[in-house]
Amino acid sequence: MSKNFSLIGQRLPLTAAFLTFLLFFNIDSVLSQKLNRQEKKILSIVESNHLEAVSFLEKSVNINSGTLHLAGVRETGNQYFEAYKKLGFETTWLEMPEEMNRAGHLMAERIGTAGKKLLLIGHLDTVFEKESPFQKWELQGDLAKGPGTADMKGGNVVMLFALRALHEANLLKDTQIIVMLHGDEEKAGKPIAVSRGDIIDAAKRSDIALAFEGASGFNHATVARRGSSSWSLEVTGIQGHSSQVFSEKYGAGAIFEASRILSEFYQKIPEEYLTFNPGLILGGTTIDFDTAQSLGTAFGKSNVISQQVMVQGGLRFLSESQKDAAREKMRAIVSNNLPGTKAEIQFKDSYPAMSPTTGNLALLSILDQVSQDMGFGVVEAYDPGKRGAGDISFVAQYLDCLDGLGVMGQGAHSENEVMDLTTFESMTKRAALLIYRLTR
Repeated sequence: MSKNFSLIGQRLPLTAAFLTFLLFFNIDSVLSQKLNRQEKKILSIVESNHLEAVSFLEKSVNINSGTLHLAGVRETGNQYFEAYKKLGFETTWLEMPEEMNRAGHLMAERIGTAGKKLLLIGHLDTVFEKESPFQKWELQGDLAKGPGTADMKGGNVVMLFALRALHEANLLKDTQIIVMLHGDEEKAGKPIAVSRGDIIDAAKRSDIALAFEGASGFNHATVARRGSSSWSLEVTGIQGHSSQVFSEKYGAGAIFEASRILSEFYQKIPEEYLTFNPGLILGGTTIDFDTAQSLGTAFGKSNVISQQVMVQGGLRFLSESQKDAAREKMRAIVSNNLPGTKAEIQFKDSYPAMSPTTGNLALLSILDQVSQDMGFGVVEAYDPGKRGAGDISFVAQYLDCLDGLGVMGQGAHSENEVMDLTTFESMTKRAALLIYRLTR
């Protein structure tokens, strides 16, 4: 797998990339040869609904749905609640316990026996809370700028209008499809067992999961996403006069020990797709840290041997075995203490890994064939080192998965977030044909 990922080169600017495809392929000629009558009908319906899809997306983007703006997340969900009902789905709003301070999730489901049973994944929330100055949809030539355009309200609309095309072509009959739109993907509610319990249950009733996070171009899709977890390191030393540091009585002090540990992490643990970032460190005679606010203070003097150090960090990994092996190495390093010091490291799971399985690669092959039949060229596996964790990872152990099926864009999680409107319709068409072929 790593050999394939290393071959991925630089992408053209989004609009330029799409125009390049048009230069190299005679689309009408290719479609006439590769697609059947039903598939051509699907594409025609997507085209006829395209302006409505753009309008639907604009309305969605203009609703603030920052994760902690619960009313906004619910309002965004209501848009889809009604839309999926019109497509013959049974729609349900899944409430979360009040103490979690999360809006809940939208689930839409239809039952059938035709083809593969699909779980389609998106999320309603964005990182831009109600207080953010970045609030509204704005057209900038061929780009649509706004909160969530790329991550991932655009992908939600790709999913919806792909299914709508199949519905209007009378091709959803007897299919089993579950749509899960989380209200807290950007800041998952705790405990995870509750906030992600419904999608895990849905996965156990499905064969394949498709997620519509931002696409990495026409020629790449995601067969693997790294998992994420956190770690916390606490180090203690013996307080005393600095003139006695390194002595048999006082030892090295907490700061030297923490420095040794972090240095050995850097030197001994690195491997492909594994990262372990120390994001915060406090050290001195005494420290005070507020976990909820990620805010702390430290007190110390240059003539006093440090007594306390705390480090907060993150760990990213491509498989559970890689995570476990890294943790063992970290524990071993932490336990080899300098004189006069003690250290302890703790780990906390968050998102599991979505590993590049044989089943995921088989799904990629199907998407690749769809793409080539449409005249858009080959689709290869995207480098998982360039993607963060995602909701599809929670179900990856239960079924075959493919992600990165949403819109093409850039600047996600920033006030420069945009999506490429010139590719919006084409990504919807590709998604519709993929779903169609999987459900035959």
